[in-house]
Amino acid sequence: MAAEDKVAAEDKAAELTALVHEIRDRVRARYPSGGAKLTLPDLMPLVHARDAAEAKVASIGMVNPRPGGPLNTLAQGIKKLVARALDWHVREQVEFNRQVMACVEATLEALNETKRALAQIDHPLSDEVKDLSAHWNQWRAEWERKLFVNETQFLRSVADLQGSFQLRTALMESNLREITRVQHADYLAALDRSTAELQKKFWEEAAKARREYERVIHEELRIIRQRTILQPEAPALPPLTETAPDLPFDYGRFAERFRGSEEYVKKNIQFYLPRFANHAPVLDIGCGRGEFLEMMREAGIEARGIDLSEESVALCRQKGLNVEHADLFAHLSDLPDRSLGGIFCAQVIEHLSPFRLPDMIRLASAKLSRDGLLAIETPNPECLAIFASHFYLDPTHTRPVPHPLMAFYMEEFGLGQVETQRLSPAVESMPSLAALPEAFREAFFGGLDYAIFGIKL
Repeated sequence: MAAEDKVAAEDKAAELTALVHEIRDRVRARYPSGGAKLTLPDLMPLVHARDAAEAKVASIGMVNPRPGGPLNTLAQGIKKLVARALDWHVREQVEFNRQVMACVEATLEALNETKRALAQIDHPLSDEVKDLSAHWNQWRAEWERKLFVNETQFLRSVADLQGSFQLRTALMESNLREITRVQHADYLAALDRSTAELQKKFWEEAAKARREYERVIHEELRIIRQRTILQPEAPALPPLTETAPDLPFDYGRFAERFRGSEEYVKKNIQFYLPRFANHAPVLDIGCGRGEFLEMMREAGIEARGIDLSEESVALCRQKGLNVEHADLFAHLSDLPDRSLGGIFCAQVIEHLSPFRLPDMIRLASAKLSRDGLLAIETPNPECLAIFASHFYLDPTHTRPVPHPLMAFYMEEFGLGQVETQRLSPAVESMPSLAALPEAFREAFFGGLDYAIFGIKL
């Protein structure tokens, strides 16, 4: 609507301008000096023509005068006779001529009145033209000023709209880029989650297939052994019991000093928690001060422990832990087969006689349910540093157990998917080892301990 009003105003202004120019041109053509005085018509020629016409009309029916005498009298008589004879023929013409003259007389009178009226309005019309010209100039200036203001406001509004449009366009582009980035990030995150889930499922299925494969191999080997005709006699073994050594010092204070504080041990065993999440109930063999059992309790996993040290058992019971004073061989022998979901044994097997270790693995495997977990932690003899500063600090240690031997025992007694993880890098407690080449250091001075895991087939 604003655009249409503006166009209509421009049309009216153009029409008025053309009208004023036309009036101005006519006045200037008649009055080159620029005045507005009117030129009145001269009616005298028309008056003379009227008088001449009236004279002619008055002479109708009259004869031309001639010198007196008989001849003239005769001529005049004949003319009068002829005029009387033709009076009926020219009567209408005479009447018409008289009416025409009356019309001419009326026209002259009207022209005279018009002339007088024009003379009267000559000066007022000039004043009106002057006023109109002044008003036009004032209106023109005001109109041009308003036009300039409107054009300025219009251009400013266009600039504001253009700026607003560019700002909105930039915001839309920014939002679009942000939405695209977020959607792309969400897509990548979903893709990563899907990939991780697929990988996790794949490895779970691969581990399951591996366990089934190892279970079949173990069963086949067991059947082959049972069908062997010549079976060697089993060597005589010591009784399946272990007694706590009678030490002449405070072993609890000894463990606090050389193994580390309870907070240090709890921090280092946190990586066991996700492995035992779905393997309840759990038995902790040689629970000591109960750090592992406390971690299981905090995670809501059913767990209990046994230990040969009455002092350790009393300490655990003060903490509200389910712990018994028992020999591991006797306790395992009394348990029903496949009654445990997991067994944890840390820093124990290095205290056993080498001949008792296979029996412990056999009993532990028998008490685990299918897919149950056995986790054993012990000093790593591949790390030469333990012989210099760690292993022989404890007088109850017998000898270290290499992880390939432990893996063999586990596979021999029905545990599969055996996995070894090295713990406590020696360089952390012995910084001087950092000067050695990395490959040599990893081979001979790697983890002070190792953890080995096996799944019941």
